[in-house]
Amino acid sequence: MASLQESLQRFKKQQEKCQSTLSSIASRAGPSKAAPPRPMVANAKSPAPAVKFSNDTERLQHINSIRKAPVGAQIKRVIDLLLETRQAFTPEQINEACHVDINGNKAVFDSLRNNLKVYYDGNRFSYKSKHALKNKDQLLILIRKFPEGIAVIDLKDAYPTVMEDLQALKSAGQIWLLSNFDSQEDIAFPNDPRVPIKVDDDLKQLFRGIELPRDMLDIEKDLQKNGMKPATNTAKRRAMAQVHGIVQKPKTKKKKHEISKRTKLTNAHLPELFKL
Repeated sequence: MASLQESLQRFKKQQEKCQSTLSSIASRAGPSKAAPPRPMVANAKSPAPAVKFSNDTERLQHINSIRKAPVGAQIKRVIDLLLETRQAFTPEQINEACHVDINGNKAVFDSLRNNLKVYYDGNRFSYKSKHALKNKDQLLILIRKFPEGIAVIDLKDAYPTVMEDLQALKSAGQIWLLSNFDSQEDIAFPNDPRVPIKVDDDLKQLFRGIELPRDMLDIEKDLQKNGMKPATNTAKRRAMAQVHGIVQKPKTKKKKHEISKRTKLTNAHLPELFKL
């Protein structure tokens, strides 16, 4: 009987400890919808207070799990909030919005203040993009400052509708969006209508009349003769293929097609070369 009584006492102490922890979290997490207190009846004997969990236990446990998460995970929650809303928040407002207690965690506060994607004015935190743009006109002005091209990934977070504006500028013929074969990322180039490109007919014929060698070995040799380093090493690749017993199929000679209106042009960014 004594053993059962001791177990009951330990269980009550565990409940009291959990209740104390949740109450501490609730005091920092903001007000919650709690049940209204019961009216006191005069001359009524008060029952012994029962130890029970809060009705808001699930929410408080969720907040507690956020605050115990690694610093990087908490920083991501805050940056996602700043990026999505594009508003400035005080630490108290951040705590209320995403339950990250910046004031209560110095590591989170310092990391957020020094983050490249966050601007801190001494009171509020806000999102900081690489290029401070607000609309399509400013976007076009920026792209025209980079005749060699600017990576789209550096523009994606400038403002919420920047990707739609890039497509609109492309459709209007004001910019070009071309893929970078190395990184598979799009590059935005300015298309200034004040500088039209006019190509002579003899240059067009020369461009169309150039026939590249059909063997990659010959192409690589021509590149080396002109002081350029080939990106491929066909001789080494073929030697390795022979070692592993891989037989390469000979390439069939393709029929040369004349350029017509139905021809799919791959160098679409040089339209002057294909005017018939």
